[in-house]
Formats: sequence, C-alpha cells, structure tokens
Amino acid sequence: MKKRVRLIISGRVQLVMYRDFAKRKSRKYGLTGWVKNLPDNTVELVAEGEEQDLKDYIDLLEEGPILAEVENIDVKWWDGANGEFKSFEIVHE
Repeated sequence: MKKRVRLIISGRVQLVMYRDFAKRKSRKYGLTGWVKNLPDNTVELVAEGEEQDLKDYIDLLEEGPILAEVENIDVKWWDGANGEFKSFEIVHE
C-alpha cells in the first residue's frame, strides 16, 4: 500500500549535501517527492512510496551523508499517496 510521509530533519543537515543524499537514496526505493532547506536550518522532505520502502528510507536518512549530524526526524504519515509527484526533486527556495 502506497503512503505519503512528511519529515522535518534537524541537526547539522544544511551545507553538508543532505538534500543531494536524500534525492540519490530516494531512487534506491523508487520514491517520489521533494526535499528542501527551511529557514530555521532544518530540512523538510515529502515522499511517496510503499510503506516498507519509506521506513527503510527514513532509516538511511537518520544516518545521512558523512558530514551530517542528524539529531531528530519528526515523521508524519498519511495513508495513501495521491501520486502528484513524478520524480524526486530538490526544491530551491
């Protein structure tokens, strides 16, 4: 069953290639969605895919790239995915 998840990732996650890491790892699980930096130095991520793939992906995101230090990931799940995303993108704002 496809689901959607929204994550807020805190710690040292900006300027350490975290968004690129998230995008590259999303391909491993066939996920769609987006990731972006927020003004408060956290990273927001929305992804859709199979529930177990999303759980495995979150486990990878907890580790992050080598220079990152993930302190916390706030996870919000939604049942069902609406399929609005065609790929996984880095949002630049």
